[in-house]
Amino acid sequence: MPFNKNMQDFMVQSMEGLRLQQQAHSEAWGLDRVERWDVDLESGTISFSFKDGTVAIAPVQVVGTYNPEDSTFLWGWDHPSIPEAVAEHAKQVLTFGREHHIENFMTRKVTCTEAEAWEFTAVAVRLAGANGGYRGDAGGPLVYMTFGEVRLQRQKE
Repeated sequence: MPFNKNMQDFMVQSMEGLRLQQQAHSEAWGLDRVERWDVDLESGTISFSFKDGTVAIAPVQVVGTYNPEDSTFLWGWDHPSIPEAVAEHAKQVLTFGREHHIENFMTRKVTCTEAEAWEFTAVAVRLAGANGGYRGDAGGPLVYMTFGEVRLQRQKE
């Protein structure tokens, strides 16, 4: 379903905002150089590990998962593997979708491209006021997430 002009502008602005956030995170603490990522859904945290032993930890929310095999995105707000506590940002997109009659935001499983999955994530980041977004490869599906304030620490030897 194509967006009206205002919604197209909203999407473009959301993507640009996310791009600027990602750039700032890459420059400040190396988001673009992450060696490993781990999510603890129970504690609601994501950890980004680096070669030098530094670990960046932040609160995390799961927007949804993208399956490259069938080009589908399954929203976190109704995902069987995602605890409700880490699906709040996805629920904000659902609410926004209902308010603005955006079918892709209200449909549990959407056929889309990876670029569109990033757009969904950018909207979640914007609506929730998150610090950034991340896409992690879970060995098949790609997990799209938002994250909050990042805390850096050194791993003990």
